[in-house]
Amino acid sequence: MCGIVGYIGPKNAYPVLIKGLKRLEYRGYDSSGIALSQNNQINIFKKKGKVSELEYFCSEKETYTNVGIAHTRWATHGEPNDNNAHPHHSMNNTFSIIHNGIIENYERLKKDLLNKGYTFYSDTDSEVLANLIEYMYNEGDHVNAEQAVRMALSRVVGAYGLVVMCKDEPGKLIASRVSSPLAIGIGEGEYFLASDATPIIEYTKNVVFLNDKDVAIITKNSLTLKSVDADEEITPEIHRIELSVGELEKNGYDHFMLKEIFEQPKTITDSFRGRIDPVTKEVFLGGLSEVMPRILDAKRIIIIACGTSWHAALIGEYLIEEYAQVPVEVEYASEYRYRRPIIREDDVVIAISQSGETADTMAAIRLAKEKGALVLGICNVVGSSVARETHAGIYTHAGVEIGVASTKAFTAQVTVLTLIALRLARKHQTITDERYFTIIDDLISVPDKIESILIKHPSIKKIAKKYYKAVNALYLGRGFLFPVALEGALKLKEISYIHAEGYAAGEMKHGPIALIDNNLPVVVVAAKDRYYEKVVSNIQEVKARKGNIIAVITEGDSALRDMVEDIMEIPKCDEVVSPLLTVIPLQLFSYYIAVLRGCDVDQPRNLAKSVTVE
Repeated sequence: MCGIVGYIGPKNAYPVLIKGLKRLEYRGYDSSGIALSQNNQINIFKKKGKVSELEYFCSEKETYTNVGIAHTRWATHGEPNDNNAHPHHSMNNTFSIIHNGIIENYERLKKDLLNKGYTFYSDTDSEVLANLIEYMYNEGDHVNAEQAVRMALSRVVGAYGLVVMCKDEPGKLIASRVSSPLAIGIGEGEYFLASDATPIIEYTKNVVFLNDKDVAIITKNSLTLKSVDADEEITPEIHRIELSVGELEKNGYDHFMLKEIFEQPKTITDSFRGRIDPVTKEVFLGGLSEVMPRILDAKRIIIIACGTSWHAALIGEYLIEEYAQVPVEVEYASEYRYRRPIIREDDVVIAISQSGETADTMAAIRLAKEKGALVLGICNVVGSSVARETHAGIYTHAGVEIGVASTKAFTAQVTVLTLIALRLARKHQTITDERYFTIIDDLISVPDKIESILIKHPSIKKIAKKYYKAVNALYLGRGFLFPVALEGALKLKEISYIHAEGYAAGEMKHGPIALIDNNLPVVVVAAKDRYYEKVVSNIQEVKARKGNIIAVITEGDSALRDMVEDIMEIPKCDEVVSPLLTVIPLQLFSYYIAVLRGCDVDQPRNLAKSVTVE
């Protein structure tokens, strides 16, 4: 969730670190700081608030150095303030650290250190780790900084992405991780560290992703990998990252979220490009080819995810059960890991995560692997933990998503799940040729149809102006469009802070109907599909109670046009691809409402892009 940046090499580290922090702002944070190795000491500057406030604070400081670390913090232990901001230093200022994650046994460690005479200035678990490293360094027999870090981490329970500086070894950085991502960029006589590749990519495309319990010892001329538990050197695996700096810029859009909404015709195309034969229209999923026999033998598929990815998973459940005739269960990863779920060796578990680093999803993956299930990953980030720890999987190819509220990652995930459902259906012979080719042709046409929706964005902005002062909202949908209603409500909550709930329209009479009055906007996802007549009945029930109805309808639907207050139209389409189209106006609606309310669209309060702690 927090952001890590580090640099060692011939350059002035400060501009690299500050720019890196700005690249990581999208992850969500409440304070930031920087530690610079200067004149055989470590100078730390940190501030609550935005990186711009840290930059202003440092503007009159001496910041030149060739070695430094920096951090954006999202509060877990201790409120957001200057003291609790990272980096943290040990009691005697020998060590400075930046840390993502949670040290679960920090209270016991802190008590032990207090008994040994250590004092603390913050409320964080991270400061405990800094002091533990210093204690190991001072109490050991000829212990160097690397050994002190490894000794301290051997006593730690929890998750961490960690970079350490030692005052006595100024030309060195020490990094390690468990369940929290950390990447090392390899340049010419220089190294870059970050919690993801975005701060690194403009300097080098060669990246090493640390595995759990790796310890990296870095000087400007060398990178050595070891383990927390062993002194033997490990050969680093270098990955080539295909990411352009242009993807990290707004390119004329007011917000990253708006840019990413408008990128969806391209990202959906990229998600199915090379996976649908242009002649035979057959689906080919290279990432699953080696394990396809086991997938086809599965008696059950379990999909685990969180947040927006969970909504995509629900659509996947409907598609796979409908067309491949395989039972599917969709689970919140955050709940699944703490239950005693029944997992069999003939189960297939699909983990979905935009970042590929979601802590709860990673824990569920490990649980499923321990039980002997085949575990597949659907994620967006090459080299991520999900990609490396699953047996096989599929990249969504959505490109980097900067906006905290997911848009293009969702539609890319739904596209991939549609391809999986169709591939299994063909293999199981549970779909007719006619139905299969109809769906494939409509899926291929989705990008052009989304373009036609995006052209109408000013009309959606006009609707948003009518409702941006609302306090609550209700979203309704049926069938494939019920998860779209959930996703639409989540988007509104995330970025506008309006309370919104998504419901299956048939459940409205079982409770939510009590909320309806003339002050409540009710958004109904009402595209023409097999449930259309039922949805019309639900709309009549809302109208009878004077609710204000905003309907997402299919072009040419004159009946609903005359029945509701406001409409957002989508082109005619097959119901299987309707989620990919109906979600677009809901994304734009939420975006424009948030802008009108003066909200920080790309960095909504209290949220983080990659949830790497429980």
